[in-house]
Amino acid sequence: MFIGIDVAKDELVVAVRPSGEVFTVANTAQGARALVRRWGESRLTRIVLEATGGYEAVAASALATAGLPVVVINPRQARDFAKATGQLAKTDQIDAGILAQFAEMVRPPVRGLADEETRHLEAVLSRREQLLEMLQAERQRLTQTRLGAKAVRQSLAQTITFLEKQLGRTDEELRTRIAASPVWAARDALLQSVPGIGAVISRTLLGALPELGQLTRQEIGKLVGVAPLNRDSGQHRGKRQIGGGRAHVRQKLYMGALVAMRRNPRIQQFYQRLLASGKAPKVALVACMHKLLTILNQIVRTATPWDATHHMAVLQPA
Repeated sequence: MFIGIDVAKDELVVAVRPSGEVFTVANTAQGARALVRRWGESRLTRIVLEATGGYEAVAASALATAGLPVVVINPRQARDFAKATGQLAKTDQIDAGILAQFAEMVRPPVRGLADEETRHLEAVLSRREQLLEMLQAERQRLTQTRLGAKAVRQSLAQTITFLEKQLGRTDEELRTRIAASPVWAARDALLQSVPGIGAVISRTLLGALPELGQLTRQEIGKLVGVAPLNRDSGQHRGKRQIGGGRAHVRQKLYMGALVAMRRNPRIQQFYQRLLASGKAPKVALVACMHKLLTILNQIVRTATPWDATHHMAVLQPA
C-alpha cells in the first residue's frame, strides 16, 4: 500500500493506493496513534507527507517511531509532480491523492527523522535567525530616522536593546543544550576543529543537518544544494548551477567557505588552483563550499578531528 497524507493545522486527509480509500483524522497525537493502530500490522511501502512548517511533526514522528516507512518531502516536489500528471485542481482530497501517487511512482528513499531534541534545537536556531532579521531591520530604521524624531528613535533603541537581550538568551540556550549532550558536544568539537567553522555554523549543522556523517559525499551535497546540476539538452551544454536543498544550511556554509579561504591554508590553496585553471571566482567559491561540506561529512562519519595533511586528498580538484 502507498499512503499520501495532506497535512493541515487541524486535520490529516489520508489517501490510500491502490484501494482509492480517502478518510480524515484529527491532526493530534490521538489522531496519529489511530493511524499507527490502523497500519501497524499492514505491509506499507511508503507513507508520504509534505513539510508544512511543523504541522506534520506529530504525525510523522508517531509513524516513524512505530517503524512505518514515512517520508517528509519538500512541497515543491509534490507541486511539480501534480503538474507533470496534469492535475491542476487543488483540494485537500486531491492533494492527498497526489501524495499517494507520488509515493507509488517515485518511492522516495526513507531516511530517519530528527529526534525531539534535534527538532527543538532546529526551532531555537530558526528563532535566532528571526531575531537577527528583526534586529537588522530595526538598526536600519534607526540609521534612516531623522535626528528630530526623538520619540521614534527612543522606541527603536528600546526595541534594539530588547532584541539584543533575546538574542543573547537564545545563544545561551543553544550553548547549554549542546553542552548537555555528550554526542552533540563531541560533534560540535569535531566540526569546530576545521578552520572556517565557528560556533554558529556548527550549531546550524547540528540542528538543521542531522544527516551529516550518515550519507555519501554525493548525497550530502545534493541534500544541502551545493552539488552542481547539469543543464544539457541535445548539443547544448548549459551552465552548471546549484539550487534546491536546505538554503539555510547553504547560507551558513557560504560564510564558512569565505572564512576558510582566508584562515584555512588548504582551502585557500584549493581556491587558488581553481582560479588558476580558469574558473570564475564565484564558481571556485561554490566548489570550496562543496569540498568543505565533504570534509565535514567525513570528519563526523569517522569521528576524526581536522588534520590538514590527512584531509588533503579530499581537497584535490575533481
